[in-house]
Amino acid sequence: MASVLLLYATGEGQTEKVAGRIAGLLEPRGHEVTLVDARRVPDDLSVEEFDAVLVGSSIHMGTHPERIREFVRTEREALAGRPSAFFQVCLSAASEDPERRAEADRYVEEFVAETGWRPDRTAVFAGALRYSRYGFLKRAMMKRIAAEATGDTDTGRDYEYTDWDAVERFAAAFADLVEAESGDPGRGDEPRLIV
Repeated sequence: MASVLLLYATGEGQTEKVAGRIAGLLEPRGHEVTLVDARRVPDDLSVEEFDAVLVGSSIHMGTHPERIREFVRTEREALAGRPSAFFQVCLSAASEDPERRAEADRYVEEFVAETGWRPDRTAVFAGALRYSRYGFLKRAMMKRIAAEATGDTDTGRDYEYTDWDAVERFAAAFADLVEAESGDPGRGDEPRLIV
């Protein structure tokens, strides 16, 4: 069907896990997915060689990694010429507080405004706390942040908040979009999907 570039930037690995799950959902529908870690983008990578593009990013302290912002700014025209989507993984999306969840959505809006890219679909997924992987200082900082966001401050264990059903819905909506662009039926009418 379609060749899909799925480029992601991950901090502790949850964005990579989400990207892998999305790839695993697109491939059974006949799409060929190329997963690329933004830290290791091949020099010869060309967005024009793909039928569709997904970009995923973690966010820390309100900022997306520069390598993702730079990629999107550089490739904005190529991204506009094909079906594209953006997903963000962040701890704020795990909060029960509507203000913190709205903050997570605002990060996506700010990313779109800063880069000038208008993806066809966007989604925000809750991330994870990986206390077992943090050093002393980061563990203390994340415990403080988690106290406000989720209340999960037991540093003796890790927490995963990602709603995998939401990830599946997002992947299906993106696959529908790609298939509609290639002439297959099934594209939804909504211009954006925020999960």
